[in-house]
Amino acid sequence: MEDSQAPYRDRSGHASTRLPVTKSLAEFVHRTRWKDIPSVVRHEAKRSLVNYFAAALAGCSDTGIEKAISVYGHFRGGNEAGLIGRPERTDILNAAALNAMSANVYDFDDTHLPTIIHPSAPVASSLFALAESSRLNGEQLLLAFVLGVEVECRLGNAISPGHYQRGWHITSTCGVFGAAAGTAKAINLDAHRMEWAFGNASAQSSGLVETLGSMSKSISVGNASRNGLLSALLASDDFSGPEQPIEGEWGFLRVMGDHVNFDAIGKGLGQEWALLSNTYTPYPCGVVLSPVVEACLGLSREAGWLIEDVERVELVGHPLLRERTDRPGVRSGREAQVSAQHSVAVALAKGKAGLAEFSDTCALDPALRGLGSRVVFLDDPGYPVEAATVTVVLRSGRVLSRKVVAARGSLAAPLTDADLEAKVRELAKYGGSGCSPEPLIDALWKLESAPDASLPMRLASRIA
Repeated sequence: MEDSQAPYRDRSGHASTRLPVTKSLAEFVHRTRWKDIPSVVRHEAKRSLVNYFAAALAGCSDTGIEKAISVYGHFRGGNEAGLIGRPERTDILNAAALNAMSANVYDFDDTHLPTIIHPSAPVASSLFALAESSRLNGEQLLLAFVLGVEVECRLGNAISPGHYQRGWHITSTCGVFGAAAGTAKAINLDAHRMEWAFGNASAQSSGLVETLGSMSKSISVGNASRNGLLSALLASDDFSGPEQPIEGEWGFLRVMGDHVNFDAIGKGLGQEWALLSNTYTPYPCGVVLSPVVEACLGLSREAGWLIEDVERVELVGHPLLRERTDRPGVRSGREAQVSAQHSVAVALAKGKAGLAEFSDTCALDPALRGLGSRVVFLDDPGYPVEAATVTVVLRSGRVLSRKVVAARGSLAAPLTDADLEAKVRELAKYGGSGCSPEPLIDALWKLESAPDASLPMRLASRIA
C-alpha cells in the first residue's frame, strides 16, 4: 500500500505516514479499469460465477431457503429482481440476501485460501440483483465482481487466522465489505463516497461460527450481500460514514482481529489477485473436509475389508480440521456438511459423497452414526488445510491408510472448466430448478461481451 505524501493523525493525535486503509482501498477500487485486470483473472471471475450459479441452483429448494423466501416475501418492496431456480420475484435487497443464502447453504460454493472465505456468494448476489434494476453490461459486472472479491479477501488476509478461530464467520464479516465495494464500483461512486460505503458496511459486519450446521448460518451470509448492496446505495445518496471504518482504533480490523497484518492489505495491490487463490469443491461439505472425503473414497474401493470390521478411523490434518469438524452425532444434513464423523462414515460406507450423502436421511442413519463414533483426530500443524491422512484400523489388526496432499478442487488440483460446467448440470437437476443449464453456461462464459449483465440471472430463474 502506497504511503501518503502528507501524514495524517490517529485518534490520539500522533502523526503517521501510513495511508489510511479505507482511503487506499477506496481509491484503488475507484481507479481500477477492466484493462487493468489480467486475462487469467478475468477468466477466473467467470469460473467463480459458473460455480456460484451451480451451487445456488442446488440450494434453491432447500427447506431453510424455502422458509426464508416465505418470510422475506412478507416484506418485499418490489418485484424487479429474480431468485435463482425460483419463480418468485422480489426487490433487489431481498434478492441479494436470498440468492446469497442459496449459493452458500450446501457449502458447495467457492473457497478462498487461506482465509476460508466463500467470496462469490456475497458479492455476486448483490451485483446480479443490482443488474436487474440498473443497466449494467457484462464487463462492468465482472470488474465490480473482481474488485469486490479483492477487498473482502484482503481484509480476510489481514485478520486471519485469529478472526475465524475466535468464532467470527469470516465469509459474512468480510463479505459485506466485498459486496459494498463491488456495488460501489458498479454504480460508479467516487472514492470519497466509496469510503462512506465501507463505513456503512462496517456497521453491519457480523456472523458467528457457532451457527454453522444450522439454518441461522444463512442469515449472516445473506445479510453480507444485502447490507453490502445497501451500504453503497446509501453512500450514493450522501449517507456518510467515519473516516477510518476499517483501520480506525475502533474500526473493523482492530476490533475483530487479534493481530492485524496491515501489509496483507496493500502488498501487491493491483498485481496479485485474490481470485487466483479461489477454489471450487466437488463435495458439498466444508473445504477442510475435502481431503478427508477424497481419502475415504479411495479407501472404500480397496478390496478385502468390511465396514463392520473397523476398530477406529484416525484423521491426521491441520488443527483447523478438528476445530471446525469434530461434530459427532449429527442430526441433520446441514450439520453433516461440517462433520468429519459423518463425512468419514458416509464416504467409507457408500463410496460416494454427493448431496444425497449429506441429506437429513443419511445424517440419521444409525449405521453411519456408529461408524462415525470411531473417528479420532490427530492434529498436525505442518499439514496444509488441503491435505489429510486417513487411517482405517481393522479389528484384525490390518491397517489401511491413504494420504491426500492436495484434494481435488484445491489450488494444486483445480477443477477444470468442464468440471464446473458438469457441476451446473448436476446441481440444476438436483435442485429441481427447471433451469436449462446449457444457455446459462454459455451466457456466463460470454458475459464479458454481454450488453446486459442480468441475462444469467434471467436464465437461472424460472421467468426466462
